Parts: sequence; C-alpha cells; structure tokens
Amino acid sequence: MSLAESLSVGRRIKRVWKKFKWKPEDIDELRSRITANIGFLTAFNGRLTRDYVFKVVRYQENQEYQAILSWLTPIDFVSQQNDFITRRQEGTGQWLLDSTEYQSWQEKNTKTLFCPGIPGAGKTILTSVVIKELTTCFSNDSTVGIAYIYFNFRRKDEQKIEDLLASLLKQLAESQPSLPSPVKELFDQHKPKVTRPSVDELSRSLQSVTKLYSQVFIVVDGLDECQNSNRCRSKFLSSIFDLQVQTRAKLFATSRPNLDIEKEFKECLSLEILASDEDIKRYLNSNMSQLPGCVMRKPGLKEQITTEITEAVKGM
Repeated sequence: MSLAESLSVGRRIKRVWKKFKWKPEDIDELRSRITANIGFLTAFNGRLTRDYVFKVVRYQENQEYQAILSWLTPIDFVSQQNDFITRRQEGTGQWLLDSTEYQSWQEKNTKTLFCPGIPGAGKTILTSVVIKELTTCFSNDSTVGIAYIYFNFRRKDEQKIEDLLASLLKQLAESQPSLPSPVKELFDQHKPKVTRPSVDELSRSLQSVTKLYSQVFIVVDGLDECQNSNRCRSKFLSSIFDLQVQTRAKLFATSRPNLDIEKEFKECLSLEILASDEDIKRYLNSNMSQLPGCVMRKPGLKEQITTEITEAVKGM
C-alpha cells in the first residue's frame, strides 16, 4: 500500500470514529433506556410467573374442590331435572306459578308449600317447572341457593337419610365461589379414616352452608316414594324442619295422598295438584297432528275428542 493510500484509509477511520464518539449526555440517555427496558422485561417475566403460579394453584384447588364434592356424594339430580323439564308441554303448569299459594311461598314469608296430588296428576313435571322457574328467576343472584331431590322408590338403596342430606349439602356447596369450610372440615375429618359423616354432622354442616345464603329454596318431589324403613322419611323431614328453624330455608314438597305425610304438613300451606283442563287441552291440541287425516279434516270431531278426553281424565 502506498503512502497516499495509507493516509486516505487513516482519514476514513477517523471520520468513522468521530461518528461513534458520543457525548456524555447521549451515553446517559442510552444507559437510562437500557435500564428502563431491563426493568420492563423483569416486571413482564414476573407477571408471567405469577399468572402461571396462580393458574396452577387454581387448577389444584378446583381438582380438590371436585374431589371433595364427589366424596360427599356421587348422586346428581341434574340429569333427572333436564329429562323431566324437556317432557313438559310448553305453557303447562303456569296455573301453579300464578297461584296465590305459590306466590306467597316464593315471594313472601311462607316457609313451606305442600302439594299433594293423585297418581298421574303431573306432580313430577310440575316440580321440574318450579325448579326451572326458581333457577331462572334467581340466575343472577348468587345470594340465593336452590337444591332439589327427586324421590324414586327404584333408587331406595341410594336414597338413605345420609345420602339425602349429603345431596342437599353438595348442591348448596357447589354454588359457592369457593368450597365452604364446613364441607372441607368434614372431608379432612373422615377421608383419612375412610369413615362417613353422621346424620348429625351432615345436618350441622347443612345449616352452616345454608346460612351463607340470604335465602335457600329446597324442592322435593315424591315424598311418598321415600322409603320409611328405619324412619328415613320422618328423619329427613325432621332435619328439613330443623333447618327451617335455624335458617331462611323454604320447602316445596309433593306427594301422593298419604295420611302420615299429610300429618307432617298439617300446619303448612297446601295446594292440591291436579291436571288442569287448560293444560290437558294444550297438550291434546299440540299432539292432534298425530291423528289420521280424516280426523284432522273435521274440526268438530277434533273438538269432541279434546272435550271428552279432558272430562274423562279427571285431573290425571
């Protein structure tokens, strides 16, 4: 390389170096930016870590929550409620919801509404209507609890007094934002020893959880199908009546005519369930299309069928 070329390269290096020579204030500004970015990055990583830990803890809590509720009882009446309400002819049962007795029970201080009815009167379907009405009415009010039981004599082995109280307790507990401490205490006490809570323990826990609500509605269908061996039915009703004394719990119950059951409710508001003429006609009219065409073409015959069947069923 010649001397001239060397001088030229040297001058270029000096020009480049001058470009990289920063003033002290520029260096301070760069240092501040780097420090701030490091702080933001650290905070971001910390938030990611906290969110992850929170999700892990929440997942573990949910797993424990479900495990404890399943331990309490595997019985679930939701599928039965869904099945019964889908069988309902739209609009039927409104007479019950509009009745003075029902309005007094739901909206006022009436604690118990007892609804006896003959076999086939539609007690179970009307019970599902009541449950749907309550869950719809209070869907946005977390201070109101709703629990229900469908008695079935075919399931008497899984409907002992302990199972019934545990089911009510489970339904009210799972509607809380977190597992109520009385239920957790029951689990911690009995699970390690592989024992089950007694009726008294379940009753006390049910009272404690019920008090977490401003109002609790308990709906029971088919009391006559609750086995009365070992006094299961009388013990169950006694527990519910005691619960009403201690808390703001309301009871809606149906049954076939039964003197023993009626004695339990002799001081309570009562409303007999019968298939109303309006409900029967509504059902018949909705299914009239299944009849042969020769019937469908004769309005007078359709009206005669509806009238005579309505009179013949006598509230069934």
